Parts: sequence; structure tokens; C-alpha cells
Amino acid sequence: MEVRASSSSSSRRILLLILFIFSFSPTITAIRKDVSFQTIHPCKTTVQGRYLLSDENGYVCNALSVNSRSRCCPPKGEKFSCHECNLLSQCCNSYEYCVSCCLNPALTSKEQVLKMKVAKPATARTYTSVFDYCAGRCRHSSESVVHENAYISDFHHCFSLPSNSSSGKNSTLIEARLNGINVVVGRQGESCNSVCKSRGQLCVPNKLAVLNNCDIIQKYMSCKGSCLSSVGSDQPAEVVYDAPMHLNPGSCLYTQTVSMLSCDGLHQHTRRLCPCA
Repeated sequence: MEVRASSSSSSRRILLLILFIFSFSPTITAIRKDVSFQTIHPCKTTVQGRYLLSDENGYVCNALSVNSRSRCCPPKGEKFSCHECNLLSQCCNSYEYCVSCCLNPALTSKEQVLKMKVAKPATARTYTSVFDYCAGRCRHSSESVVHENAYISDFHHCFSLPSNSSSGKNSTLIEARLNGINVVVGRQGESCNSVCKSRGQLCVPNKLAVLNNCDIIQKYMSCKGSCLSSVGSDQPAEVVYDAPMHLNPGSCLYTQTVSMLSCDGLHQHTRRLCPCA
């Protein structure tokens, strides 16, 4: 009887000790990170095409391959793809690839785009993102048509910024900066250095930026195919009429990348507008 009582007493002491330890032990908590509750930012996408779409990240994909949760294209293939696009005129055969190409920061200036108005009225809002600009600009662009009722070429979707035409007052101020400068239209495939040298003069590099304006270009050139934003060291210029159709024959070209302007620049299918003195 004494052994049984001693054993029972010992068991109670052990139980009390265990309860004491657990009652004073620090509380242990665990944080469970459940990915199902993470916020996912859905992609903006184009919805015009029957088979393809482009997303705000610059990818083009089949509509069936879009991620069901993020609504983004799979990040594979070429980002900012300019497939079937003419980078000279910044126009494309495909609306989706036009948007993708337009999203390339090297081709579209975010600073300029976000300052642009969506429509002409003074009360019109500005674009909220480069994607909104590209999606709208590639769908409706005056740069791809001539006489408002015919396409210039097969490249119907253009993403270049609107032509930099100026008011009559600004045009007069620009021309005042050309005092003492002979503005000469060169021959096909000729650089401004060559154009001015043939007249016994030199090309004035800092005046190229003055000529790089649609109103000025149209004063010296016919520009029957309109005035388009382009990329190249041979601007300002006019595309010759026998140039391939995808180069927009008859169009005049200016560049928004003024740092590219050069007296040495030339192109086999353009005639340059040159400042000589």
C-alpha cells in the first residue's frame, strides 16, 4: 500500500512539473504565407484582334495563352517586338505588333506621351500611360493616311507622335533663325556635307535642328505623302518617289531624336534638306 501511494504521489509531482513548464513557456507563433492571398496586378491588353493580343509589358501572344489570373502574355518570345513594322515610318502591318513596338522606351518617349492630349479640345484628358497612348495611336493615326481617305502604304498602324507642325507665328520665328543660311535640297542618296560642298559652302550642323520641322520642310519639298516622324541621321528629308512602298514614297521625314541629326547622314532612298553657309 505504501509503494502504491508513493508511486501515485510521484506521478502527481511529475504532472505538476509539466504543467508548470508549459504555463511559463514563451508563446510560439507561426506566420503562414499563403500565395493565394497575394495581390496580383492584372495586365492591360489589346482586344481588337481575333487571334493575337499585346499586353502592357510589350509581349504579343495568342489570346488562348494569356495567364488566367494576371491576364498577361507569357514572358517568352521577343519583348517590344517590331515584327512586320517599318521603323523608318514607325508604321506596322499588325495592330498588336504596332502596340508592342511602340512600348519600346527607345522608340517612344514617356515624358512626351504623358503630356499629350487624347483629343484636340482644351478639356480633353491626357494619356495615363504609354500603353494607353500606344493602344490608341496604333488604332487611329493620321500618319498612315493621305488625303484623309487612302492609306499611304500597307502599313496601316502607326505609333509615331503627331507631326510637329507649328503655327504661322512660330514658323516665322524659325525662319528668322535661318538668316544667312542657304537651304538646299540635295540629290538622292547625298549627304549634306556633299550638297553644301558642291556649292562651295559648308554644312552648318546646328541649323539642322531648325530645319527639322514639318512646316519648314514642306516649304522646300512637296511632301505629297505627308510629314512623318522617323529615326535616322539623314533627316530632315523627303523619300524619293521610286522608293519601295514600305518606305512611304513622297513622304517627308523629321526626327524627334535631334541628337541623331548629322551633316554626314544619308540614305539611298531620301533627298536631304541642308543648311549651307
